[in-house]
Amino acid sequence: MSASVGPSISFKNLTLGYDQHPAIHQLSAVIGAGSLTALVGPNGAGKSTLLKGITKVLSPYEGRIVIDDAYSHRIAYLPQQTDIDRSFPVTVWDMVSMGLWRRIGAFGQFKRRDAKSVAEALEAVGLSGFERRSIGSLSGGQLQRMLFARLLLQDANLILLDEPFAAIDAKTAADLLALISRWHSESRTIIAVLHDFDQVRAHFPQALLLARECIASGPPSRVLTDNNLTRARQLCESFDNDAEPCSREKVA
Repeated sequence: MSASVGPSISFKNLTLGYDQHPAIHQLSAVIGAGSLTALVGPNGAGKSTLLKGITKVLSPYEGRIVIDDAYSHRIAYLPQQTDIDRSFPVTVWDMVSMGLWRRIGAFGQFKRRDAKSVAEALEAVGLSGFERRSIGSLSGGQLQRMLFARLLLQDANLILLDEPFAAIDAKTAADLLALISRWHSESRTIIAVLHDFDQVRAHFPQALLLARECIASGPPSRVLTDNNLTRARQLCESFDNDAEPCSREKVA
């Protein structure tokens, strides 16, 4: 599997929110093409909201998100584990095979090569032999491995990961970091919401510190400074959730 160089992403005076209350306010920043970027910030900083804006789950109240690549529709999105309904009666094989939807379509025929691709993806994440297990029977680490197998099959050039290492064991985190490094070496654009600053410093060349606006972006050594982190925390703590709603209509 291979992807063309991932797109760059520009946020231009971007405001996103819920019920006309901004969760991100007048954000201006750029994510470089083919970059590996950690999206960091305090709780309530708007990190997950920004990913939802990129995937068009949320539409801007103001400003724009510009993805400058002809293949920008090839987006793979990993939500937080808490957003996955583990009671849904589906097997690991069926869940992973959903990653082939772009290739075979809703009514396409599942071919031998597709079954081989699913098996290879499961092997790549260490889940060979789990094919017929229900997703509800998986541990947190096993569930995340399964979701990464589905990402492998999507073969996207823009990959969005929302807290990919939350509530998983150290071995699983190390294996999944190796997969992310592989995607980065293939020039895909990757954005991951993270909380572990040591992990960011060790594995992510770029970071964007968010506190409803861009506090800093660039190499983690310049972004994750005490002054920047203090400013981000203060901005989130001082934000007025009862402020007047946005007066403008959502931008189409």
